[in-house]
Amino acid sequence: MLSDKEIVCPNNLLDVAHKKKGVTAGIVNAGKTLPMLSIMDAVKEELIIPTFIGNKKEIEQCANDLSFDISNYKIVHEPDENKTAKVAANLASKKKIKIIVKGHIHTDVLMKEVIKKEYNLLGKTRLSHIWHMTLEKNDKPLIISDGALNVTPNVKTKMHILKNVINFCNRIGIDRPKIAVLSATEEVLSSMPSSVEAKEITELAVKEKLNAEVFGPLAFDNSVSKKSAGIKGIKNTVAGEADVLLVPNIETGNALVKMMIYFMGACAAGVVIGGKVPIVITSRSDDAPARLASMAAAVVALD
Repeated sequence: MLSDKEIVCPNNLLDVAHKKKGVTAGIVNAGKTLPMLSIMDAVKEELIIPTFIGNKKEIEQCANDLSFDISNYKIVHEPDENKTAKVAANLASKKKIKIIVKGHIHTDVLMKEVIKKEYNLLGKTRLSHIWHMTLEKNDKPLIISDGALNVTPNVKTKMHILKNVINFCNRIGIDRPKIAVLSATEEVLSSMPSSVEAKEITELAVKEKLNAEVFGPLAFDNSVSKKSAGIKGIKNTVAGEADVLLVPNIETGNALVKMMIYFMGACAAGVVIGGKVPIVITSRSDDAPARLASMAAAVVALD
């Protein structure tokens, strides 16, 4: 059942990202093979100009082992792994780097530092995570949010997530995205809180005149399949044509993304948005094309 399809980085992300040349990126605790390989690919694509943060000797040795010439790039020596996040946040606050890329560091350590008020890196909306999912190089993407950062968001938080994802969609050329607010049903049931919240979010999107077609509750099948929506008699502009799946909780989003990766060979580009600096949080199990796509997504998300 597991897919053996080769994962490929989508052109639509790369094409938009290539328009923003010379983006400075801070690589947090960079002296390990996987993050260094990701940076190699991003540099070859001319997506970023890296600033390496971490143990200088380890960074130089790792790059040398990979035959990656980093002599033209800045290295900020910080031997203490737990302090590398502090260095990155400080550089970002001084606008010396425009995106932050997680290297060999725990996500919670990085995020806990970045959100501190002293760095002034938070924006008008709450931070949220988006997954840009594609199967082929020229695929139309499916965006899933939030499947990595906000665990059990309430309606207020989901509205922040919604506004962030609309902004990202606009940046990749989807002017008025169709957004399905997911539940396990298309009916509003008091016994299923996600369906009640989905209806409230739909109404708030209209009230706030958001630049998107938002509808919920919708189950997954009715969100992506016009046939399924037609059989059930669901008639609206989102059903069967969703650009975005706004998930009820982190478990739903995480499971959807992982199923698409492992069963379908999808490329999952993930980035934290909503702040003044996009943050790339990759997993150690991510393939190289997905890491490159995540870097491109961060560049695209830049103001």
